[in-house]
Amino acid sequence: MAIETIAISVPRADSKDSFDAYFAHPEGTGPFPGIIVIHEIFGLNDNIRQIADRFAGQGYAALAVDLFANRNRTLCMLQAFYGLLVRPLDNPMLADLQSSMAVLRSLPGVDAARIGAVGFCMGGGYALQLAVTDQGMKAASVFYGGNPRPLDAMAQSCPIIGSYPDKDFTTQAAHDLEKMLTQSDISHDIKIYDNTQHSFFHRQRSPFEVDASKDSWERMLAFFEQHL
Repeated sequence: MAIETIAISVPRADSKDSFDAYFAHPEGTGPFPGIIVIHEIFGLNDNIRQIADRFAGQGYAALAVDLFANRNRTLCMLQAFYGLLVRPLDNPMLADLQSSMAVLRSLPGVDAARIGAVGFCMGGGYALQLAVTDQGMKAASVFYGGNPRPLDAMAQSCPIIGSYPDKDFTTQAAHDLEKMLTQSDISHDIKIYDNTQHSFFHRQRSPFEVDASKDSWERMLAFFEQHL
């Protein structure tokens, strides 16, 4: 599917400035389901832009945000971990993502009733926060991200698909998340991939990780097709 890409500006939640985002969408008028793509600690880079392009090629309007734009990178990283570890579900970075969701829903050609999110590592943790706090979101995908606290907040989540390595600091989080989603009767698909390491979707280091990257992408598309 042919796609178009543009750079757009998203107002920060505090209204003092804005941050950059990369918008990729199929050619045509739509309406297309929308996806927020949330980067790892590396920020909005070519890898994240390529993921947005891949979503656009599959018929989605993908907004890849740059949460570190126009600010000191070190301070942004500290703020990111503060929001993950100290004040999950109520923090400035989550507020900026909620602002991004509002922008995505307002863009021409986007079906505001069919919105999802995907995040990687740091971004995966924030995708789960959005899954709890954005009641209009239809599905979220987490790649090796930490769970919000308290975990029982996930009882209010939208459907979740998760992909994790088998020997990683997030592996136990995957088990805990699956247990909570099952107890809460939330539709989900959590998979832990053998012989893989952190960031396997970004940098494949072995045949196992190439297979995991391919399988996790196909699972995610099938899950989003069902729920979006």
